[in-house]
Amino acid sequence: MTTAAQPAPGTATAVPRRAAARPRTTLGPPPAGWLGPAVFVALSFVLAWIATLPLYTSGDGLDSAAFGSVALLMMATPAVAAVLTVRFVDRERRVWARLGVTSAGRRWTAVLGWVGIAFVVCLAVVVLALPVGALLGAHPADVVGLAGLRDLAAERSTGLADAPTWLLVAGQLATLVVAAATSTVPALGEELGWRGYLFPRLLRLGTVPAIAVSGAVWGVWHTPLLLLGYNYPGAPPLVAVAAMCGMCTVTGALLGWVRLRSESVWPAAVGHGAINAAAGVAVVFVTPGVGVDTTRASILGWSGWVVPLALVVVLLVAGQLRRRPRHAR
Repeated sequence: MTTAAQPAPGTATAVPRRAAARPRTTLGPPPAGWLGPAVFVALSFVLAWIATLPLYTSGDGLDSAAFGSVALLMMATPAVAAVLTVRFVDRERRVWARLGVTSAGRRWTAVLGWVGIAFVVCLAVVVLALPVGALLGAHPADVVGLAGLRDLAAERSTGLADAPTWLLVAGQLATLVVAAATSTVPALGEELGWRGYLFPRLLRLGTVPAIAVSGAVWGVWHTPLLLLGYNYPGAPPLVAVAAMCGMCTVTGALLGWVRLRSESVWPAAVGHGAINAAAGVAVVFVTPGVGVDTTRASILGWSGWVVPLALVVVLLVAGQLRRRPRHAR
């Protein structure tokens, strides 16, 4: 039996590479107090109004040629507010880790799995809002003959106006997938603020209060566009804002769920993009010649909240919304 040679006195002992590795540092809990969230909300609102000023000063409102650019700029304001708040109010250097963009302690495959879950769930609740609204008498939808979708296909000269129903539906779903993917980037601008920063900071109140408060804030943030008739044309301003708060709360609960479970903001951004991309599907499935009251129909109205609200209740009962995100590493 041989023994390992002992190092001579005074000589350095080699340190194994694993032992010499720098220990992974934790991000730690967010700062206590409410200064950061208060500054973030105020900054988000102010920047949103500044971004939409051209729509008011031009007098064209939603018909302005700059509407698309203004909408994209407004969607970026929560991200700007979140980054500034984390860096200069909370005085944290690891901004992207705090906002859930990066998470060294989480496998990318796990995050990617939650991206897929967020996409499917959010797309499903928007599409299911149509038949549910039709059953409740809130949505004048033709979900059998798809007359509205056929009229749209004829108007766009796609050659699908007389196609079989399954082909029409498949084409529409393919369009939604592409639109959802392209909507993820602008949606990330919002999610860095709402689910990246605000929602985790409100969790000290409890999960349900955090969902309710962040949803209401998110809904009110849309006020500059809602006052111009965005999403709820013809509705009184207070009704439009209240309806938007309701929609943002029920869908925000699902986005908060994937944020909690994935410990990343990316699934919430993809889910948000899917909701934005699919929100207009109510128009193509409507009965031709019949208007849609969006305070009642589609994911924007009360009938569209039935499915996501039922899902949120299931998640609460199953304990899926009790888990707080562990600190990013």
